[in-house]
Amino acid sequence: MGNGIILLGLPGAGKGTQAKKIAEQFSIPQISTGDMLRSAIKNGTELGLKAKSVMDAGDLVPDDIVVGIVKERLAESDCANGFILDGFPRTIPQAVALDAVAGELIRFVLLLDVYHDEIKERLCGRRTCASCGEMYHVKFVPSKVEGKCDKCGSGLIQRDDDKEETIQRRLDSYDKSTAPLLEYYGKTGKVRKVMATGDVDEIYGNIVAILR
Repeated sequence: MGNGIILLGLPGAGKGTQAKKIAEQFSIPQISTGDMLRSAIKNGTELGLKAKSVMDAGDLVPDDIVVGIVKERLAESDCANGFILDGFPRTIPQAVALDAVAGELIRFVLLLDVYHDEIKERLCGRRTCASCGEMYHVKFVPSKVEGKCDKCGSGLIQRDDDKEETIQRRLDSYDKSTAPLLEYYGKTGKVRKVMATGDVDEIYGNIVAILR
């Protein structure tokens, strides 16, 4: 069995933060579908060229092409000691296809578990500087002057994708498509759940205890 990790969790569960910490400590690459597509296109692989033609036409890249690109990426030398798949697979068909080409490389399916209400609080409270892009949170990381950026003094805005109605749609979409992956992977014995609430470093310590 390999040392690959699939990272699952609701939008706002902290996947990106924890994936970066895992990648740094264990010296393994954090791989996203977007990164893989861009790499395949840049390298001019056969699948990359197919993906580019689909994307240029404004269509979604089909699962078979995405899975093929994942297989190509996992065969690269920097994945020899493990990797983190961040944002893939998202659906059962993708998981089945991934298992067919690289199932033996996956050691853990790590779920960052957070209650919906906490996700809403995290995301609804986010504020972004309209000028420099600096991020704040009305509760957890407030600016010194309400509504103003500490760095450049410009106004802070709430992005459309951080508004409650948008967040609810994202959570509903996750429940319908991605959450069933837990049932699928549950049969493999590879799923490990980590409560992703509270201190970031404490959450990471719980992750490391599993990975070691």
